[in-house]
Formats: sequence, structure tokens, C-alpha cells
Amino acid sequence: MASLNPNMGENRPVIRQLDEAAVNRIAAGEVVERPASAVKELVENALDAGARRIGIDYADGGKTLIRVQDDGCGMTEADLPLALSRHATSKIDGSDLLDIQTFGFRGEALPSLGAVGRLTIASRASDAPGVEISVTGGAMSAPRPAALNPGTTVMLRDLFFATPARLKFLRTDRAESQAISDVVKRLAMAEPFVQFVLRDVSGEDRAREVFRADAEQGDLFDALHRRLTRVLGREFAENALAIDAERDGLHLTGFAALPTYSRGSAVAQYLFVNGRPVRDKLLVGALRGAYFDFLSRDRHPAAALFLECDPKLVDVNVHPAKSEVRFRDPGMARGLIVSALRHALAEARHRASTTVAGATLGAMAPEPAGARIYQMDRTASPAPAPSFAETAPVWGRVDAVEPEPTQEAPPDYPLGTARGQVHENYIIAQTATGMVIVDQHAAHERLVYEKLKRQMAEAGVARQALLIPEIVELSDGDCARLMEVAEDLETFGLSIEPFGRGAIAVRETPAILGPVEARAMILDILDELADQNSSNTVQARVEAILSRVACHGSIRSGRRMRAEEMNALLREMEETPHSGQCNHGRPTYVELKLSDIERLFGRT
Repeated sequence: MASLNPNMGENRPVIRQLDEAAVNRIAAGEVVERPASAVKELVENALDAGARRIGIDYADGGKTLIRVQDDGCGMTEADLPLALSRHATSKIDGSDLLDIQTFGFRGEALPSLGAVGRLTIASRASDAPGVEISVTGGAMSAPRPAALNPGTTVMLRDLFFATPARLKFLRTDRAESQAISDVVKRLAMAEPFVQFVLRDVSGEDRAREVFRADAEQGDLFDALHRRLTRVLGREFAENALAIDAERDGLHLTGFAALPTYSRGSAVAQYLFVNGRPVRDKLLVGALRGAYFDFLSRDRHPAAALFLECDPKLVDVNVHPAKSEVRFRDPGMARGLIVSALRHALAEARHRASTTVAGATLGAMAPEPAGARIYQMDRTASPAPAPSFAETAPVWGRVDAVEPEPTQEAPPDYPLGTARGQVHENYIIAQTATGMVIVDQHAAHERLVYEKLKRQMAEAGVARQALLIPEIVELSDGDCARLMEVAEDLETFGLSIEPFGRGAIAVRETPAILGPVEARAMILDILDELADQNSSNTVQARVEAILSRVACHGSIRSGRRMRAEEMNALLREMEETPHSGQCNHGRPTYVELKLSDIERLFGRT
């Protein structure tokens, strides 16, 4: 029978000092997860070296070759062996680990890559001759002369050849190539004044350019907008709102898309802290919180946001891959993101994304040749349909007579002038450049909802005091987490206070919710805090009630509207924030340009 304590007896384990090669291979497991991780480390080194042109080549998804070439400051013969030593870096001096101004600072990437692959570095400083050095599976060669222009070229072959078990965990070449492309695009967004060229050199065929972004010029915002157009596409750039806000040493810039330009997953969310791409729960939660009143739970906002601050206000040394950060004051960072985005969305007022019109035109596209059904081929109706004149409302026929030439032309309103009503639900308005189709119920529902929210903000949320406070038993940690957000919860009518150790007392709940199961609500809030470091549970429930009230109090589908009512609705939409989408994130109107309409009829 084995001993109960493995540290006792004759077979006591012996403590050994691992050799340098084993240490580097272990470190590589944290720093280099896949080929994309290696590309990230090498491109960040190039940016830290001041490069303005960076070329990245890869073969077989980066498994057999990764080559990164830059025009940065380069290295000398004395620098190269040091660069391949663990914890040797030019980025910091070790005196202050919070004052980090560069991407790299640990000095682990190059020795880790050399421990698990065949690494060659050729570099030349502007005032020194070129030099090259190689390291294979941890074994370093002597530096040797090399002919090259100022800058550095790092070539990594046969990644994980020294740890073949790791190769089994890599995905297909296509998936690894996509991951490399994603890494390069994220870094390209962070550095719009740097040129990036990504090429796939697999096989014997000519190299295929996968991605190219030339260095932008001019103002930072304009340069960033052009770079995002190149990386994320024209549709994102057309439907994104500029963000520029500052508070207490934090500066937020970037672009965030309109709610009607949402995605089915979080793939279009790009967050940066001091230029470093991060995937941080706090920031993702703040982005989600800013949009939660405009999108349903199955839709996700699109944004590229850059948060700049003093390096001492954020700790980037909390994860080996440096993909997570920790703020000294997380509430301040979250508050800035939420308030800046909500302000930008409010400033957009009735604006909806241009993709709405594109989707409408796609739905209205003519049937393909061969599938046409002509009038003579259609099945006859059992009875003659009533004429348009018989079914049209008193006012609002789509073919209404145009104003007489002597009459004054209608004002040039953004949403146009009402010309008719279709199916007692859709308002047809004429604009200076086309036409607008408005869903009268959805639009009025949003207007009523925004009015109710303003009234609630001005008068506060009415509370309902519980006759007997409900005691909810929790862990000490959960109690502390809840009390940290107690003031925020009280804003929306939920009043809690400590009740001894390991419990809280719920004394008041929002009156608009009626009878509430307090324990279930508290547990939902805790789950949201654990997932996103913030909670909108109470606010969401209160505003869900307001949304239902707005739905029942708005203009119903099927109601015929007079001309003045339609125009009044259009004018109110133009003045009301967020009126471009309904309470669920769907568009309240579609705008078609005259050129779009003419294209439908083949008049172009």
C-alpha cells in the first residue's frame, strides 16, 4: 500500500534545478500558445523598435515559417546574444514595473521562441554593420556578419519542433492563418501611421498578399478612421460614431457603431489600453452596458475603442500574454466608457445605419431570370379586389397630387414630409434626395419610451418598502461585492444593507416591478457582477416595464393617421435621441435614395 504522504519514506522526491533549456520551454508554454502568439510578440518588438514599415510572411499557418521584417532601430553584435537571454530587455530598467511605456518588457519572447523552434535574427543598427545569430531548440550560435538594410528580420522555422506534443493541439492551417491575420489587424488598428503587409508564402506558388494597410497621414482621428475602413470595412466606417472623451486622467477615443449596425456575436469589438490590444472583462462589460438599452440580448455592438492613461493607473503585468489589464480605479474606466458611448448615441438622434437601406434593397431585388411569373400566368382571384380608391385612407394616398408650382416647396427635413400611409402602419415620406418608410408603431414606441425614461430620471424611481425586510444569506465575498454597488442599486429603487455576517437585508424594491422575489434578483445581480464586473439587472427590469408601457401607449398598427399627425411624428423623431431604432434594436425607418430607387427600375 502506498504511503499516504508522498513526501515521506524512502522515495522522497528530490528537488532539482531545471536547466536553462527546460525553463525556456516552460516559459514558451505561457507566452507562445500558437503561431499567432509568436507573430504578436515579434510585431510588437518591431513597433517598440520604432518601425514604420513591417512585413509579415508565414507558411502553413505559421507552423513551418514565420518571418517579420521591420525598418526599426536595429541591434548590434553585442545586443543579439543578450536579446536571446531570458529577462534581458531594453524596454525597462526594473526600477518601476508600473511605468511601462512599451508593448514588451519581460524579455521572454525571443528566448521562448528559440527554445521551441529554429530562430534566426538578422539585424543592423544605423551606425553598425549587420549581424546574424541563430538559436535552435535553445542552442545558440555565435554572431556572424550579414548584409542587410537598417532594421531587423526575425525568421522562425518549425515552431514547436522541440516540443512536438504541442503540435497536436494546433488547429488547421486555415484556422491558424486566420488567427495570425486577426492579430496583425488588431495591431494595425492601434498603429495607423505604420505600414503593415501580411503575406502567405505557403507552397511553391507566388506569395499571396493577405492584408495590406499603408501608413496613414494627417490628423489622428482621420488616420484612424481610414485605417478602420481598411481593416473593418467601409460599412463599419460609415455607421460608426466618433468617440472622444476625457475624465480624471483617462482619455477615450475611437469609433462605436450605431445600434442598428449590430452583430450576432462579439467578433467586432476591439479594445485597446495604451495602444495594447486587450480582451478585458471590465471593458467588454462596459461596452455591453453602454448599449444594453438599445440591443436585444442576442445582438452585440461593434466598436474600436482606445483608452489612454498614465501607465501607473493600469497594471499590464497580470497575464503572461498581456491580454488582460487591471485598473487602479476600475469604476472610473467603466464609467467613462459608458457615459462617452451613451452621449455619442444620444447625439446621433434619429440616425440609423446605412446597412438598413442595403438590406431593404436586397429584399426588393427582382426575381432571377427564369423565375418570373407574369400577370397572365397568375391564378385568378376568386373575387375582384377592391380598388385603391376604395381602400385608401381619406388622406395619405401614395399617388397624392404634388403641390401646385405656385405653392411654397416643403421644408427640407431630414426625415422628409409625409406623403401617404400604407397598410395603416407605414408612413411614406418624401425627402430632398429620396424617400423614407417609417414603422409608425415602432417609432412612436421609442418616442414614448424615451419620454418615460426622462420622467423617471427627473422624478426618481418610486420605491416600495417591504413590510418585513427579506434577508438573503450569502458568502462574505458576495456581500462585500453587493455593498460596493449598493448606491447604484438604490438609484433604481433597490435598497439593501448589511445584516450581520454573511447576509444582506433587502428593504425596498422598485415599485414599478410589483411583487419581487428579492433573493432571485440578488443572485442575478451577483452573477452579472462576476461575469462583467458590473450589473444592469435592476435597471434592465425597470426599463423593461417602461418599454412594455410604451408599447401599449404608442400608436397601434392599423390606425389611420392624418397628415399633420404623420408629420408631427417625423419631427419628433428628428429631435429625440435613439429614435432610429425601436426598443429592441431594430430600425424604425428605412431611407432610400433616389439613385437606389432608380436602380431598382433599371434606370441607371
